[in-house]
Order: sequence, then C-alpha cells, then structure tokens
Amino acid sequence: MKTKGKQVLSIAVILFVTVCLTYYSNLAVWNGISLNDLDKESLTVGSVRKLLEEEELVTERANSNGQQKRLPQCVIIGARKCGTRALLEFLGLHPLIQPADQEVHFFDDDRNYNRGYEWYKEHMPYSYPKQITLEKSPRYFITEKAPERIHQMNSSIKLIVLLRNPTTRVISDYTQVYYNKIAKGKDVDKFEDLVIDKKTNQINTGYRAVQISIYYNHLLRWFKFFKREQVHVVDGDKLIMNPLSEINKVEQFLGLQSRVTENNIYFNTTRGFYCMRTPKTNQKCLGLTKGRKHPHIESSILQKLNEFFRPYNKKLFSLINQTFDWDD
Repeated sequence: MKTKGKQVLSIAVILFVTVCLTYYSNLAVWNGISLNDLDKESLTVGSVRKLLEEEELVTERANSNGQQKRLPQCVIIGARKCGTRALLEFLGLHPLIQPADQEVHFFDDDRNYNRGYEWYKEHMPYSYPKQITLEKSPRYFITEKAPERIHQMNSSIKLIVLLRNPTTRVISDYTQVYYNKIAKGKDVDKFEDLVIDKKTNQINTGYRAVQISIYYNHLLRWFKFFKREQVHVVDGDKLIMNPLSEINKVEQFLGLQSRVTENNIYFNTTRGFYCMRTPKTNQKCLGLTKGRKHPHIESSILQKLNEFFRPYNKKLFSLINQTFDWDD
C-alpha cells in the first residue's frame, strides 16, 4: 500500500508541475501580445485567431529571401499594339526591374479596382527593396478613370507610354482582331469597310482602332494629373528597329544604370524581329502571335489615314515636346 501511495503521489506531482509550466508559458505568450495589435479588443480566442491569421498573411507576402510584393513604382500605360509586351520583356532583363507577368487591369476594370490595393499588390511579383516593380496594361491609356485612379494611389509614380505611327497602329490593331476571329471561326470584316465611313467616304471616327490612334486626345487626360517629366514616351517604331536605344532611354528615365546591352538582344532572322538572350533560357522570343504579317492596304486608304491623323500628330508633338519620324 505504501508503494502504491508513493506512485499516486509521484503522478500528482508530475501533473502539478506540467500544469504550472503550461500556465506560465501561456502567460508569457499572452503578455507578449500587444493590446494595440488587437485594436484594444478583449483577449478572446477569436481575437487571437484574428491576429495569427494577419501574421500569416504578412508571412505569405514576404518570401524567405527578403523579397516582398509591392505596389508598382512604374506602369506602362499603353498604347495597344505599340510594343508594350516587347518593352516589358526587354526591361525584365535588367536586374533591378521586376515586371508583372500578366496584365492586371486594375485601374480600367471597376470590379478589380473595387477589390482594393491589397488585391492589386498580390498580383505583383516579389521584389527586393532596391528593385522597381513594373506593371503594364495598355487599356489604361484610353480609360478615362485610369489617370485619376493611378494618381490617387501614387501621385509621384512614373509612367511609360509607347506610340507608333498611328496609321501603322490601326492596321496592326486590325490584324490582331482579324487573326483572332479567324481562329474562332468567325466572319471577318474587310479593313476598308471598317476604317472608311461609307456615307461620307471619310475616315470612320467611330472605329475603335482609329480612336486609339488619336494619341493627343488620350494624353491630354494624363497630363491633367501628371507632370510631363513623370511620363516617358517611347518611340514604338524605333523599338522595333533599334530596341537597345529605346531601352537605354527607359533605364535612364527610371534612374537606373544601363545594364541591358547588345549581349542581351539579337535579331532573329527566322522570326523577323529582335529577341532576348537570358541566363536561364539562353534565347527567348515573343509568342507566335507577335510579328504577324499585315494585310495589303490600298495606297488611297493609307493616304486618307495619314491625312486624318496629321493635325492630331502636330498637336501631340507640341504637347509632349517630342517629334517622331512618321512619314506620310
């Protein structure tokens, strides 16, 4: 009986010590939780769970090597079919630039915009503090709400816009839609039927591709919110013919040393345009949908387009204090 009593006593002591250790350990944890972290709520199980969930989100936002997801410091706002994807890929060769893989369409889509900046941030790439996060969505350029929305997020942000010969851009726009419809088995309108108003025999200003190419009208909205020095204009035609020159100008605009060189870019004779050399893949070109042959357009149609855009181009050049070699 004495032996059995000693065993019971030993078990009781062990249980007592365990309970004490558990109590004081939990007390230390609870004392380490600030009332400010819980918005001064009572220390309930629900509030502690909320704190832990918030800390988990922070942990997910920063990966193990010190990178974090950040709102972009620079946005490529457009224009469509002016080389925005090519520029994004080329700039991704710079070690201090982290581009987003996909177009986020945050500032031009009301549903996405209403999801808030945290949602937008989650669609950004991981980056180090010294790196520049870069996003591109060409639809921003023509969206009326986009300039004010971006300004509200960051009034000192840097913007990049690419412009091509407006007539060439209209044809490129048509070409993309043409091939997309062919792939889906849909009927395709002739270029002439879209770009010319049959009633007046003049340029159809209701054709969306034409509207986009009136760059002056769109840039006016952006300059209501941003200073000229915040907006870098890339010559999209030169980007195709001599990409390195335009890339180096963007590097300078972003306050970065030029790190993209002729060693990173080469002309692919098979594809007919410039591609990239990367450390991982060695060679990388844009998708097969890029660089497709444009349809033949009658010279009379081209002349009408050039004449239509000429006065808008003159006002554009005066607005941005920059000219382009857009031959008539």
